[in-house]
This record gives sequence, C-alpha cells and structure tokens, in this order.
Amino acid sequence: MGLIVILIIVGVLMLVAELVLLPGLSFAGICSLLANGGAIYLGFTRYGTTGGFIILAAIVILSLVATVVSLRAKTWQRLSLKSTVDGTCQSLPDNTLKIGDRGVTVTRLAPIGKVMIEEKTYEAKSFGDKYIDPRKEIEVVGFENFNAIVRQINQNNQ
Repeated sequence: MGLIVILIIVGVLMLVAELVLLPGLSFAGICSLLANGGAIYLGFTRYGTTGGFIILAAIVILSLVATVVSLRAKTWQRLSLKSTVDGTCQSLPDNTLKIGDRGVTVTRLAPIGKVMIEEKTYEAKSFGDKYIDPRKEIEVVGFENFNAIVRQINQNNQ
C-alpha cells in the first residue's frame, strides 16, 4: 500500500509542476501519467476491482483539488512577467521628410546607415546600394519601408 500512496503523491506533485512550472506536455506531465497509471494498475492487481476504483477515485479527487488550489493560489501571477514594453517603432520617415530634403551622413551608408536632416537623425539607404562616407551631403530621393532613400550630392553639381 505504501508504494501506491507514494505513486499517487508523485503523480499529483508532477501534475502541479506541469500546470504551474512547465505548461504543455512535458516530462512532468508524462511522469504524472505514469505514476498515476502505475498506482491504478497496482490497485487493481493487488486489491481487486473495489480497491482499484477507490484508488482511481482518490487520484481523480486529489488531482482536481491540486489543480484548483494551484490555479487559485495566484501562482500564475507570481511567475508571470510583469514588465511592459514602452518602446515604439521608428516612425515612417515620409511623415516628417519629403523628397528633396537635404542633410549629411552621420555614419557610412553601406548601403544603410544614419543621416541627419534638419537636426533629426534618420535611418537611410543609399540610392543604387552605393556606399557613401560619413559627413557627405545627401538628398532624399524616395522612401522604402522605414528608410529614406538618399543619394550623395556631388560637389561639382551645386
């Protein structure tokens, strides 16, 4: 009888671990099924039908009680992540920029980097995937996703 009681206790503890710590079908859930199944099997083989059904009823009742207690004990709230995401996505450059705006490269565009236009920094992509060195004058020629498409202004074209 001691082995059956130990198997029931292990089965219930593994069920609680499965519900609270390791959600999904995992090692604890399989161990719970095996322990409870072993206890039921031993109950039927050692104590007959009456003993087997008593053990089955005990396992069902203990499992339900353990499930309700573990879910009502605010265990989920103690284990859940409480932080929030305060960040925002980079705004579309076409909301603040327009084609023809001029600025300078902050970093090398190889072909993507940072540019400064009207005291604001934007992520930009060079036109034609060409590399543009830092501190070079650029002009906005279009937009793609969250990037401004820019081209270098040649010194002799000004």
